[in-house]
Amino acid sequence: MTSDVAMTGKEPRTDRGRKTLRKLLDAATREFADHGFHDASISGITRRAGVALGTFYTYFDSKDAIFRALVSDMSTGVAQAAREALDPAMGALEIERVALRAFLAFAAEHKEIYRIIDEAEFVDPESYREHYETIGSRIEERLQAGGEAGELAQGLGSVEAWAVMGMNVFLGLRYVIWAREGDPPFDVIARRANDLLARGVGSGHS
Repeated sequence: MTSDVAMTGKEPRTDRGRKTLRKLLDAATREFADHGFHDASISGITRRAGVALGTFYTYFDSKDAIFRALVSDMSTGVAQAAREALDPAMGALEIERVALRAFLAFAAEHKEIYRIIDEAEFVDPESYREHYETIGSRIEERLQAGGEAGELAQGLGSVEAWAVMGMNVFLGLRYVIWAREGDPPFDVIARRANDLLARGVGSGHS
């Protein structure tokens, strides 16, 4: 995990320490999701985590520091969800379909990600920007690899990658955060979005 914990030299070196850090991050997720950054408190985080106040400062210097670490942790979670769902044998378009399906499932399990990432725009703009730039870069690499393999159009780059990312983010907003009775299942949403990609960026090969 790349976070303020590692950058400040407070990264735990034992299993017990890693479990305590995980408890603090999970507790911070609930605290920030329930109260927002400004009304959330360190004491609220430690109470939820079931640890002493002093334990918090073993890992983080401030509320800002754990918030930045949490944004990084969520970005890592999004990447891991996609990575675990993908198979190197998949074609380029199938990879995008499966990656979107994995993101929707991750967001459904961690709905607080939308509130926390959105709040990061104002609390810590650098983390907010890094979150999206990292995802955009991963998508761009996949699109370029698909172009090189002849499965997608040639010359796809940052513009197309950010367009795909924007589509995925707003599909999650509509069908996870604002889900309604009768909405199509995630598999159907991912397939329909993939059909749109196939017509928009496919090379024309079936």
